[in-house]
Amino acid sequence: MKRSRINRVMQILMTLQAGQGCTIRDLSRMFGTSRRTIFRDLKELQAMGIPYHYDPVTGRYTMEPEYFLPPADLNLQEALALLLLAQKVSNQIQLPFQKSARLAALKIESNLPVGIKKYCSNILEHTWTRREDQAFIRHSYRFDRIFSKLQEAIAKKRIVSLSYYSPMDGQVTDIVFCPYHLLYENGLWYILGRSNRHNGILTFELNRIKDLTLTGKCFLEDEDFDVSEYLRRAWSTLPEGHIYHVKLLFLPKVANNVAEVTWHHSQKVTYNKDGSALIEFHVDGLNEITWWVLRYGDQVQVLSPKSLRKRIREIAENVVKINESEHQPV
Repeated sequence: MKRSRINRVMQILMTLQAGQGCTIRDLSRMFGTSRRTIFRDLKELQAMGIPYHYDPVTGRYTMEPEYFLPPADLNLQEALALLLLAQKVSNQIQLPFQKSARLAALKIESNLPVGIKKYCSNILEHTWTRREDQAFIRHSYRFDRIFSKLQEAIAKKRIVSLSYYSPMDGQVTDIVFCPYHLLYENGLWYILGRSNRHNGILTFELNRIKDLTLTGKCFLEDEDFDVSEYLRRAWSTLPEGHIYHVKLLFLPKVANNVAEVTWHHSQKVTYNKDGSALIEFHVDGLNEITWWVLRYGDQVQVLSPKSLRKRIREIAENVVKINESEHQPV
């Protein structure tokens, strides 16, 4: 939602909350917009779950004055942090319940002291983020529904039945699953737990879950399982059960950019006189780090292990082979 529209929707909320009641004509004149725009704003309020009422006799819209929470005792930095998260950052990452987050932001903003409200409004006006990811918006309802069910299953320790799409084979598989933890990594949400089908701990991406239902059965919590320890040596979210000592030589062109970021807790950096950098990791599994290495193309050399060097070489050779032909695939 654009900032100008957020301001107008918030003002409509405050107007309705005053208890006087307004017609569409009143609101249109008040905000200098068309009737169609006001109807669209009211639909946005309805989608957020705000309980306004329409009186067909008087043609007025009203709202319960007690609907909003009492003013929160927030200082400037606290208020700005929450508003930035709800109104700006939420457009860039796949947060669950985004409409609720925006409603929360409107509630917070409407109850701020005038000075803090003006300051936050000015900063938000001059804070730019990329446009909303349309894929997130398109699948937000299903995502929120699955996220909510998983939250309930974790809280109640309920076994779930899920239909999961695997892009590797293009098949949808039904899996009985004990959900342990929700994970967020590299812009995606995952559910980690025990799969009866695979007889072990697995991680599934939420966007690939086509359907999910809670069963009537409960699972016992594995007191010996520690999610931090399980994921500690993995490059990201998929440990493979074998630790590798990875040594990578990054050429001067990218060495500083790579080395200034902590990619893994085991990271060790050694700078060379020519400007290159030797970066070492101890990671569980090679699948995830393989694709990270490939993003640096001809600016990185794999020194060890040999198995990783072989993978990178084979993929690079396939890339050359695919792109040698001038014919387009049918």
